[in-house]
Amino acid sequence: MIGLNSRGRPPDPRWYQISALSGLLLYGLASLDFDVGPARVALLLATALGAQFACTRIWRLPAFDPKSALISGLSLCLLLRTNSAWLAVLAAAAAVSSKFLLRAGGKHFFNPTNFGIVALLLATGQVWVSPAQWGNAAFLGFLLAAAGGFVVHRSTRSDVTLAFVGLYLALVFARSVWLGEPLAIPLHRLQSGALLIFSFFMISDPKTTPDSRAGRILFGFLVAAGAAFIQFRLFRTNGPLWSLAAFSLAVPVIDRLLPGRRYVWADSTPALPPLSKGAFHETPDPGPRLGSLLARRQPSRPPVLRLLRGQGGREAL
Repeated sequence: MIGLNSRGRPPDPRWYQISALSGLLLYGLASLDFDVGPARVALLLATALGAQFACTRIWRLPAFDPKSALISGLSLCLLLRTNSAWLAVLAAAAAVSSKFLLRAGGKHFFNPTNFGIVALLLATGQVWVSPAQWGNAAFLGFLLAAAGGFVVHRSTRSDVTLAFVGLYLALVFARSVWLGEPLAIPLHRLQSGALLIFSFFMISDPKTTPDSRAGRILFGFLVAAGAAFIQFRLFRTNGPLWSLAAFSLAVPVIDRLLPGRRYVWADSTPALPPLSKGAFHETPDPGPRLGSLLARRQPSRPPVLRLLRGQGGREAL
């Protein structure tokens, strides 16, 4: 059972993500000869945290929160490869600053890591994505760690991951069956660390997915179909990354058609000070007392409808 923090809420799931990504990176550096050195790791993490701190001051936010920037920096360490240190710095800075610059309706459009990678892929021919073939032991170990956090924290965004993984796996295997390929070929395609990071840490980002459960399931299906089309019809690598970047632009439309409750991090402060000009923050959780009063005023909905709208289960990770 998950312990509660000092405010009586479940702990912020980003700490688990940071631990899992850090463990994988340290294991890769120590045992698997990852093609990224300690100096590059330090540069990416320092840039991500520095960009987060600078944006916090520029937008006059109440406090500096390093967790999302750490996740972005660690993910870039695992995925992004370039021979230029300046391009690595640019990718990390673009990833974090995109949360503040590219926004609509109180949400940022893109997952930061996804934006940083795709922007550099588009703008230069000098970066690439490491498929991170870690070997069977490392792959299975990280799969268990990612799936363990996924189950233990009961993410309200588990539905988008399940929708994406379910349809993408089905399309990959269906293609192999159609072509008469042996089972080993689709299994090999799926044994990618990059696909694990994408499925458990990128597409499931609560701040960039649709608010309602029906919207998230639709979003997961769209990204999976787009990824398969790019990968197997356009014959381009990194299909999931390109697809997520493209369909992230449709999230405001999905939120309008299928509205739902906006996600709030578990460690968010219940009450924030008044905003100065040019600042912004997400609307905090109204709290148990106000939430119960609002719930009593709302008419009851059929269980199926409540499930599709994301109201049928626990809303904390």
